[in-house]
Amino acid sequence: MFRRTRSGSTDQPVNTAAESADAPGRKGRPTPTRKEAEAAARARAKVPRTRKELAAAQKANRSESSTQMRQAMKTGEERYLPPRDKGPVKRFLRDYVDSHFSVVELMIPLMLVVLLLAYTGNPTITSYANLAMLTAFVLIIFDLVRLRFRIRRELAARFPGVSTKGTTFYAMTRSLQMRFMRMPKAQVKVGQQLPPTYR
Repeated sequence: MFRRTRSGSTDQPVNTAAESADAPGRKGRPTPTRKEAEAAARARAKVPRTRKELAAAQKANRSESSTQMRQAMKTGEERYLPPRDKGPVKRFLRDYVDSHFSVVELMIPLMLVVLLLAYTGNPTITSYANLAMLTAFVLIIFDLVRLRFRIRRELAARFPGVSTKGTTFYAMTRSLQMRFMRMPKAQVKVGQQLPPTYR
């Protein structure tokens, strides 16, 4: 603490803060606050230390991912959608199909009418009902063929140079579903104008 000067007469105190900071046993850093200590303890508690804790953490992550995916299927949030539904091309295909009326949406009501008419026992009415069903099937096939050509044309105009492999099947599969059964849920209404770009 005291050092003799060159004059040799008196000892004067010398600042040894730097020396004490480097001395053995010293921290060399400020003491963490209570808030910082609690945050560090929480971070350590989150790290799984055993196989059981690791399995529990993985299960919790899978559950959270499933919840986010189910919510995204309702809202159309791109980040949490499954891989087969991700990307601007798939989003455009969904919107294009949902913005057009599909003949398949008449199938369930038509089938109910045919079943009711079949119970009348009148062969003439039954034959007309069967003819209506056959006509509906022909219209569905025509609608799918027309959808295929329209989809090809729209994709070539909106996404030039982008691979369109599997897009026709994706659009047709969605078109063959009733509107309320489609997943992800429809985000546009029938007849709604689609945005010019999906990039």
